[in-house]
Amino acid sequence: MTTNSIFFRTLSFCWLKLGLGMLNILIDGILLAVLLGIGLLFNSEGVFGIMLLVWLGCIGFVNFVLNHYLGYMAKAGHVAVIAESFRTGEIPASPIAVGKGLVMERFGTANVYFGVDKLVTRAVKQIQRMLGSLTGGVLSMLPGGENIQKLINYFLELALGYIDECCLCYTFYKKENNAYRSAADGVVLYAQNWKELLKNAAWIMLMVFASVIIITLILFVGFGLTFRALEWNGFIAFILSLMVAWAIKYAFVDSWIMVKMVHRYMTEAQTTPPAFDLYSKLSGWSASFRELFDKGRSDSSDAPTPANTEQPALPGLDNEETIPLSTSPEPVVAPTSESIAEEPPTRYCQACGAPLQPNKPFCAECGARVITGI
Repeated sequence: MTTNSIFFRTLSFCWLKLGLGMLNILIDGILLAVLLGIGLLFNSEGVFGIMLLVWLGCIGFVNFVLNHYLGYMAKAGHVAVIAESFRTGEIPASPIAVGKGLVMERFGTANVYFGVDKLVTRAVKQIQRMLGSLTGGVLSMLPGGENIQKLINYFLELALGYIDECCLCYTFYKKENNAYRSAADGVVLYAQNWKELLKNAAWIMLMVFASVIIITLILFVGFGLTFRALEWNGFIAFILSLMVAWAIKYAFVDSWIMVKMVHRYMTEAQTTPPAFDLYSKLSGWSASFRELFDKGRSDSSDAPTPANTEQPALPGLDNEETIPLSTSPEPVVAPTSESIAEEPPTRYCQACGAPLQPNKPFCAECGARVITGI
């Protein structure tokens, strides 16, 4: 399915997000009217200042509840339906109801989803800082290099703002693994394909800026003419234009960019197996990724637990990243000409118990490093 077909067939999520945004504006307006009324009763500039501070605190709380809880769940349902379109090739007839069911089925509770989302977001930001530091050394030697570096960091931050949705989409797509493990795989796939995913990031950045400016100007003209006809304050019309423009951007512009980024990501992820040598490297770059990966291994209910998992510490190795392997429990016998001709015994990963492929440095199932000679 194309980006446009997915976006227009999941437009109900955009209207839901717009409703949340407009509800946010309505509550903020009512709170402002009430608090200004209280200020008028006292007829004091000091009271007006206090009421303004109280209003700013109240709108921060309202924004948190509506957008960081209900908005998160709307985003999760949208991402789940997009993942389902890649699994089945179809968009369900009732996207919101199906999306809600998929989120509850995958994560059980909203708190689990929040936990995975926060770990993915922090891991992506830490990888972003690492990518930024790779260019900082070269740019620091150029005149004005610090300003260029700031622009690159902002460019990366904007472009990577939608990567957490991409990685979470992979958790819905890979239902056979637990959520933490699938999310870790999703971050690895992003690290493998970051160049492809960032190719259109400059265009996306310009699109965000242009859309906000155009929408704000159109709304300001409309609200400004209305307020002038009613002889109301023009500054309030400008503030109202900004708030409504933000709600429209959040509902439609951000959703379209998210669908575009997720579509590009899933197109690459479907044809790219995770490079297991990146798990150790990303764990060194990001403590959040390491936590995500460790939770994925510890919460894996389908992985068998092999015997004799406790091994002595090995000098010079990080025993949390390098997990020794055990051979199959075959009796030790003296080598004979027949046994020499036989295939070597199968070796199993201590992390997940999966059979290991010969001469491979990492487990193909969970990415644990293979240590030979033990």
